[in-house]
Amino acid sequence: MILVDTSIWIEFLKRNEEVFTIMQQKLERREILVAECIIGELLQGAKDEHEQKIITSYWECLPKMNESGIWIEAGAYSGRNKLISKGIGLIDVVILMIARRTNSKIWTLDKKLLGLLKKNEMFYI
Repeated sequence: MILVDTSIWIEFLKRNEEVFTIMQQKLERREILVAECIIGELLQGAKDEHEQKIITSYWECLPKMNESGIWIEAGAYSGRNKLISKGIGLIDVVILMIARRTNSKIWTLDKKLLGLLKKNEMFYI
C-alpha cells in the first residue's frame, strides 16, 4: 500500500502529469491508503463545494486503517525524538506512524517528511 501525502494529492487533483497517471493506476488497483488528517488538509484547502465532494468521495471509497490512538503514538514518538525542535509537525509524524502500522510506503514531496523516512518507507516514481 502507498500512503499519499497532501502534497501529492494536490498535484494529482491539479492533474499534474508527473503524478496523475501513476496515481490513477494506483487508485484503480486500490493500492492507495488514505488518512483522515490528509483528507482534512485537502478539505481545508478546497475552493468550493464541488472540490469538497471530490475529496470526500476519495475518503469514502479508498482503503483506510483504524487510526485509534495514532495521535498519542505520534506525539510520544515526536517527543522522544525531539522532532518539534527540528520543525517537524505532528501531522507528518502521524503520517509516518500510519505508514509504519500498515507497512505502507509514503509518497510525498515534503522535504521535512522525506527527512524522517528510511529508504524502504519512501515511494518513488
